[in-house]
Amino acid sequence: MTDSYRAPDTSHRYVLDLVRSADRDRFLAALFAPEPARRGLLALLAFDHELARTRTVTREPLLARIRLQWWREAAAEAAGSGKPRAQPIVESLSETARRHGLGAEALVALIDAREEEIEGPLDVVRAGHALADLQVGVLGVGGGETQTAARAVATAWLMGEGPERDSLLADARARKDKVDPAALPILLPALSIDRALGTWRRPLAYWWAAKRGRY
Repeated sequence: MTDSYRAPDTSHRYVLDLVRSADRDRFLAALFAPEPARRGLLALLAFDHELARTRTVTREPLLARIRLQWWREAAAEAAGSGKPRAQPIVESLSETARRHGLGAEALVALIDAREEEIEGPLDVVRAGHALADLQVGVLGVGGGETQTAARAVATAWLMGEGPERDSLLADARARKDKVDPAALPILLPALSIDRALGTWRRPLAYWWAAKRGRY
């Protein structure tokens, strides 16, 4: 692991503003993580957002694959030792990957999962697990129960309403007494999946749940 690279403050600000506007619920949850893990979680959410945008940026499969190949190369740079390309998300992701020891293969796993959306439905389990594994790495919360709960919440986040989603959330919550409390910033979004939280109520609900160790 090396944390010698530091992304420009402007890149971190860009990432923060992007996630705050595009992924409000998970943005709020990430704020409960201490620095530098907070920056790391935001970088991962911005990265995931950019990958998910591929399906809307272009409807031409070839162009979509070229775009994701660009991100594969950027991910390799982010996890490497050289200077990453000058793009805000890549720069912030580079600091995150090197500080927390995230390998290129873990970053590429998320890209590969998102590639399935180009010409078919997203494998929500594969995509959810890939993101959760990266988030767990940033928080340094290893352990079977914690990872299982994180994967369940990340997968449920990608699903529509239904018994399968309800089952995942129930399974994640059943593990609340066994998960590492440091994982709450990636588990709190469960609150927004199966209940309606108003704009002003949401931050308070997250704060109260975090205080009680619930999600």
